Amino acid sequence: MKSIQYIGSASLAWLASFGRGGLFLFQVMFHKPKSLSSVFSLLFKQIYSVGVLSLVIIIVSGLFIGMVLALQGYTILAQFGSEQAVGQLLALTLLRELGPVVTALLFAGRACSALTAEIGLMKATEQLSSLEMMGVDPYRRIIAPRFIAGLICLPILSIVFSAVGILGGEFVAVGWLGIHGGSFWSLMQQSVFFSTDVVNGIIKAFCFAIATTWIAVFQGYECEPTSEGIGRATTRTVVLGSLSILALDFILTAAMFGDF
Repeated sequence: MKSIQYIGSASLAWLASFGRGGLFLFQVMFHKPKSLSSVFSLLFKQIYSVGVLSLVIIIVSGLFIGMVLALQGYTILAQFGSEQAVGQLLALTLLRELGPVVTALLFAGRACSALTAEIGLMKATEQLSSLEMMGVDPYRRIIAPRFIAGLICLPILSIVFSAVGILGGEFVAVGWLGIHGGSFWSLMQQSVFFSTDVVNGIIKAFCFAIATTWIAVFQGYECEPTSEGIGRATTRTVVLGSLSILALDFILTAAMFGDF
């Protein structure tokens, strides 16, 4: 009976937390800035913190993943005499799957964890309460700029990741393995379509941005105002964000490319 009681209480706590998260997201969307010009400095600062400072890890990761993918793809395709299709394999894999997913996972580990820790520290030092006492809405001043910055930055970072990955794969395939450059790019152009491959990858990245940024700001706002509470909230952000990315990836892939 104790185990059943524990499972029931844990399920109810999870449902309650999900409900609070849904109300929190509604409040963030309702309290969004009336005009971007009025909060341009706040939004620009968050775009720099969330997006620009994440460029280095995105570029380096995209470069090496593209190089490894080209090397592995060449090794497999050479067994069937189709090594000229490495460019096609590289572009479709990056644009459809690896670009949005890996970028979102890196974004959750680097930017979203920082958002949770920052908002949690504001709560622990009673900065959010001070804003409310001064008549400043913390949703509009603190939460909304960070949420909007995440929605803007993650799709752009995903595009950068895919582009750098393709360039890294071209360096390995053409410059090292000796594949003809014309065949590499021509097969890629014939197989990649903007409306189905590029756009669907951007849609995936945008959905991942909503999920991960929502989890990050909610965990920071709802965390216990202690050092241990902030640490647990940051861990939950990375874990829940990563799991939500993988679950959403399956759902979106089945909807976009599945035969349904």
